[in-house]
Amino acid sequence: MTRHLLDLDDLKPGELSEMLDHCIRPALPQVLAGQGAALLFEKPSVRTRHSTEMAVVQLGGHPVYVQADEVGLDTRETTEDVTRTLACYHAVIGARVFDHARLERMAGVSSVPVVNLLSERSHPLQAVADLLTIQDEFGGFSGRTLAWVGDYTNVARSLGLGASMLGMAVRFACPPGYGPPGVDVDRMLFHGASEVRTTSHPEDGVRDADVVSTDAWYAMGQEAEVADRRKAFEGFTVDPSLLSLASGHAILLHCLPVHRGEEASADAIDGPASRIWPQATNRMHAARGALAWLLDQ
Repeated sequence: MTRHLLDLDDLKPGELSEMLDHCIRPALPQVLAGQGAALLFEKPSVRTRHSTEMAVVQLGGHPVYVQADEVGLDTRETTEDVTRTLACYHAVIGARVFDHARLERMAGVSSVPVVNLLSERSHPLQAVADLLTIQDEFGGFSGRTLAWVGDYTNVARSLGLGASMLGMAVRFACPPGYGPPGVDVDRMLFHGASEVRTTSHPEDGVRDADVVSTDAWYAMGQEAEVADRRKAFEGFTVDPSLLSLASGHAILLHCLPVHRGEEASADAIDGPASRIWPQATNRMHAARGALAWLLDQ
């Protein structure tokens, strides 16, 4: 059966651990030797494109970058027919899309693995990179607490799921109206989180946490909301004062790109708690490990 990765809970907790083990191996079998990987992008990216292309190369394959307007998804051809065509030539399809439903349509007809490179709903490979960074720092996940500060984004959702599957406690400190829906909180508890707590006070969210993570207050497609969002998120900037309430060994994560002075201050981003650049490096290891694991199923 063809396995796809649209979000982390497409995996069982033991499978997520296996995938993380693949990510840290210094050498992996050349599972893509002589084969192609179609990388379909509706939205541009620095880290996703470069990390995934290099991961494919390191697995012996040839990445082919495809912009959505080249293939005309649902204009020139249906999403399903484009997917079937790409599967004729490639061993795996990665897609970075606006609408998660498109990924589900692709996975529904593809004979090769479909990997979510980002949707408005989830960003699983970013979450794998974040979990790798946490593992690199602390050696494991048991007894650790993740605090998310700011907007409940696609990254927050995927990282919360992944942390829950590995038994961490998860907290979300978000302004009213910008936090996780109850169904997602229930889902994280179901998947094994030792605790899931929500608050509208960032100080309460980060207190004694091991990991503090944040994301941009607005993304592509939310340009009309920038002024309202800046006002809503006043007081939610992660800075050294807020970080001082976390554990003395706490680390700061951000998936990038960052708006310095908004969701995080420059002195926090560049400060001693920041692990943002190792986290960015781990995007490549995450992509390589995830692809190797999927293609080995």
